[in-house]
Amino acid sequence: LSCVTFPLPILFPQQSGLYEYKIFGGLADCPPELCADVYMDLDFRKQWDQYVKELYEKTYDGEKIIYWEVKYPFPLSNRDYVYIRECRVMDVDGRKIWVVLAQSVSVPQCPEKPGIIRVKSYKQSLAIESDGKTGSKVYMYYFDNPGGMIPSWLVNWAAKSGVPTFLKDMQKACHNYSK
Repeated sequence: LSCVTFPLPILFPQQSGLYEYKIFGGLADCPPELCADVYMDLDFRKQWDQYVKELYEKTYDGEKIIYWEVKYPFPLSNRDYVYIRECRVMDVDGRKIWVVLAQSVSVPQCPEKPGIIRVKSYKQSLAIESDGKTGSKVYMYYFDNPGGMIPSWLVNWAAKSGVPTFLKDMQKACHNYSK
């Protein structure tokens, strides 16, 4: 498994501690269709992602909305996200690419909960394609504003360990997945 992250300060002054992440990686022995299925399966994610506290999809006003509460290390408050997500399979010059887009939304039916910080600015783009063998090439762009004061050690951990660990966990989940 190879994964490289490039934290780049964007839109905000550097001292704000906000980063966008661009991840290029590979998931060996995980075909792209399987990766996309695992990534989109919220119930399965609850089993393999140790940071999920609560995760579900509901339909409000005809639109599918995802609620996700993420466990943060003590003494920090957990964060939650309310977002929309879509997955499409694209044909680009004969290459099949799975594209997942997600973005935070404001939904009155999902009010903020006491003691949990709502992440109001979240955006993610994910592209998965075959590596030409039995695995996948993965590109991810990710940005969120976690709110509150996030210590630099946690930002550094996310860049150096959190994202690669997530990809390793996802690879393991792919190997354990059955529809």
